Amino acid sequence: MNGNATVVGGGLAGLVAATRLAEAGADVTLYERRPEVGGRVRTETVDGFTVDRGFQVLFSSYPAVERELGADGLDDLDLRTFAPGATICRPGSRSTLGDPLRDPLSAIPSLLNDEVSFSDKLRTLALRYDLGNRDEGEFFAGRDAPIREYLRDWGFADDYVENFVEPFYGGITLDRSLSTSKHVFEYTFRAMGRGSIGVPAEGMAALPAALADRAREAGVDIETGRDVEAVRIAGGGRIPFRTGAADADGATVELADGTTRETDAVVVATSPPEARRLTGVESVPTEGVPNVTGWFALPAGESFETGGRILLNAADESPNAVVPMSEVAPEYAPGDRALLAATFLGQESLDRDERDLRDDVRDALDAWFPDRDFGGLETLDVHRIRFAQFAQPPGVHADLPRPDDPEGPVVLAGDYTEWSSIQGALESGRKAANAAGGHL
Repeated sequence: MNGNATVVGGGLAGLVAATRLAEAGADVTLYERRPEVGGRVRTETVDGFTVDRGFQVLFSSYPAVERELGADGLDDLDLRTFAPGATICRPGSRSTLGDPLRDPLSAIPSLLNDEVSFSDKLRTLALRYDLGNRDEGEFFAGRDAPIREYLRDWGFADDYVENFVEPFYGGITLDRSLSTSKHVFEYTFRAMGRGSIGVPAEGMAALPAALADRAREAGVDIETGRDVEAVRIAGGGRIPFRTGAADADGATVELADGTTRETDAVVVATSPPEARRLTGVESVPTEGVPNVTGWFALPAGESFETGGRILLNAADESPNAVVPMSEVAPEYAPGDRALLAATFLGQESLDRDERDLRDDVRDALDAWFPDRDFGGLETLDVHRIRFAQFAQPPGVHADLPRPDDPEGPVVLAGDYTEWSSIQGALESGRKAANAAGGHL
């Protein structure tokens, strides 16, 4: 492959697209407006604690993870994994719902769990078998429906849906109402049955850092702190493109500092609103789903053990769940401190006071663990993310933009061309590189 390519955006999709183009022989420059790559996958240090931008996890069985990191890449991330399943919590009660096939020690506690009927436990195994035997290409196609309707059609009881699925998938889809597309449920449910869920020991930013290392090894020139103002096509105007732009020979990338780069192909791998602005493709989704994540620490010497499982709030929606981060990944907390993450859903959570969020978490923990005192719970940070995912109601995936929807030598890369997930972002980068290669 000859010629040069420009990638706008250094998130997961942009890094994958840049790497694949460079490995194919192109001269590639990647521009990222922030000081570091990663896009929405970022990590910071607060008072010695490791906190990710919002609560994020990595599904080890996502096909694109191994494909883009290589056979040893996942091992290099030093993944710290959660115990399969979750703990269903309500005042005065905690009950385990595990995966006896992957965690035999959870078989008896799960069997005795009276939050979920025995028939629904068997039904869960049947659903896992059904989804586990489907080919990759069978997902995100065919009839769609809300998750709640899908589970009702499978025969699951309301108690199972309300006590387990609502808070658990509320954390995955940021939608406790379960009005999200069933395709998301099917794909992630299969992924959980095939592998682990965890976080890298050094934080989620280790994932884009590994992708950036691979990109540099392939010869990609990564320039951070460089904001792209516009993209123009040869012989045409600024995007949105004019008639005949599909035949344009090359493009010009204009940066905010006034400099330009002449290029044979451009991969736009920015956030959805910015991608729509730069390309004019109106099918790029710009309706976002919000999420608030609070990071909390217990006083020194106070341990917190859950068996490595997420605590689901079956009695209330605030918080949706509490996650024992330092129990799963001790590297996230210094010394003998315990780090917890709590998730809050819905637009109203964006404007709530930090003290109110902390009080909700403290009150929930007091109710779930009546023999403990959580009065010393300390707020480390609160992340209010207005566009954590693009909205994924039933049918949305059939109408998402394709990588080659922009006219001219410009293509799109982002999970919004697939589905909102790390898998979707990585896969979109691969497809974008293939599309851009046709212009080189």
